[in-house]
Amino acid sequence: MMREKILIVDDEDSIVKLVDYNLGKEGFQTIVSYSGDDAWERIVHERPDLVVLDVMLPGLDGISLLKKMRQEKLNLPVIMLTARGEEIDRVMGLELGCDDYVTKPFSPRELAARIKAVLRRTQEAGQPASHRITIGRLVIDIDQYEAMIDGEELPLTPKEFELLAFMAQNRGRVMTRELLLEKVWGYDYQGDTRIVDVNISHLRDKVEKDPKNPELIKTVRGVGYRIPAEKG
Repeated sequence: MMREKILIVDDEDSIVKLVDYNLGKEGFQTIVSYSGDDAWERIVHERPDLVVLDVMLPGLDGISLLKKMRQEKLNLPVIMLTARGEEIDRVMGLELGCDDYVTKPFSPRELAARIKAVLRRTQEAGQPASHRITIGRLVIDIDQYEAMIDGEELPLTPKEFELLAFMAQNRGRVMTRELLLEKVWGYDYQGDTRIVDVNISHLRDKVEKDPKNPELIKTVRGVGYRIPAEKG
């Protein structure tokens, strides 16, 4: 069985060695990088299965590297490392499509568990579902991991696609923020439901004719969100 390849990106040598050692013990293949520019080269040429990415890096910082990855449609999963209190960095990372974040100082065991959870969700999401979902102008192709409006592909992040697909598969049902956290992010996100609202807002910007008056993704006040069931 091929071992998953994890790229560790951090400019603190002690953290890199700690993570490298513990992920090796968990059976992962690891490669390391100490700057954003070097990490980009490794991403392009070595194609890791997941990136553990520090926000503060010399040269190209973590947020800029993540943005560059998404612009180039490199949708491999990313777990960001942030210092305690760097809320704005976490929000920016989530908006750009990072899959999870871990706050320093962290437990290597917790990080390994997060990596396994993200890889498992990514692998499950990539398995064929053998169907498309059509809702008016919107077409979601589960097989191809893409969504289109009027035949034009939407520039969705991996997490936005998973959120949209899950809600579409359950259209007509009210989805609470807590349920969406569990099913899309895969664990209790420390009670922080803002990540759901951020991703819903970005989805509306991309799929709604008028995001301020959404017709596809409805808000159910005080509960959560719902994609209306088909009429007829």
